[in-house]
Amino acid sequence: MKRREFIKQLTLGTAGGVIIMSGSLNFIISEKEWSTMMDANGKYILPPLPYDYAALEPHMDAETVKLHHDMHHQAYVNGANNAEVKLKEALASGNYDLITHWEREAAFHVSGHILHSVFWTNLTPKSAPPKGDLEKQIIKDFGSFDNLKKYLTAVTAKVEASGWGILAYQPFFKKLVVIQVEKHHNVFQAGAIPLLVLDVWEHAYYLKYQNKRADFVNALFNIINWENVEQRLANVK
Repeated sequence: MKRREFIKQLTLGTAGGVIIMSGSLNFIISEKEWSTMMDANGKYILPPLPYDYAALEPHMDAETVKLHHDMHHQAYVNGANNAEVKLKEALASGNYDLITHWEREAAFHVSGHILHSVFWTNLTPKSAPPKGDLEKQIIKDFGSFDNLKKYLTAVTAKVEASGWGILAYQPFFKKLVVIQVEKHHNVFQAGAIPLLVLDVWEHAYYLKYQNKRADFVNALFNIINWENVEQRLANVK
C-alpha cells in the first residue's frame, strides 16, 4: 500500500476533502490541494504558487515571495521527506535510539509544509472583504470584522520569536478562534481547524519590513483571500 493511500485511510473524509492531523490542529485539505502537496508515490512536493512572484506587490515584495516559496518552503518539504526516510529506517531496523529526534523533525517539517501550503492560498492580489456565512460568523464571534482584524493583528504581531497567527474554526463549540502558534507545531487548541494562517517568521517579511513585524501584519490584510477563507469554513461546518 502506498503511503498516500494509507494516510487517506487514517484521515476522516468530509464533503470538502480530508482532515490531516498536524500537531494539535486539524487541517481540511481538498483532493485538489492534497495533490499539489504530495505526489502519487507519497513523497512531499512543493505546491506551485497560485500567482506570480510580483502579484502581491507592494504589500509583499517579489524577492521575498520567491525566496520564501522556492527556498524556505522547499526546505520544509525536503526536511519532511528526510524525516520520513529516517523513521522508516528505524522501523525496518528496530533501532529507535534517535526516534525522538526524527519524530520531532517530522512534526516540525510536516507542519511547516502544511501551514505554508495553506498560507499561499490565503493570499491574493485582489482582496475583498469577508461576506456571506464567514462575515456572519465573524460578527457572531468577534462583534465586527474590525474587532477580528485588531485581535488577529495583535496576536500575530506578538508571537514570541517565530511562528504564526491563525484564524481557526473550533467544531466542538461551533465558533471561530484566534490561535498564537510558536514555530510550526507548538499549538494549544486541540481540534481547531485553520482557515487563515499568517506567517511571521522573519523570512516572511524581513527584506521589506526589517523588524517592523506589526507593519507587515497590517499589510497582509490588503492581500488576504477571504473567499478562500470562506470556502475553508464552508468545508468544515
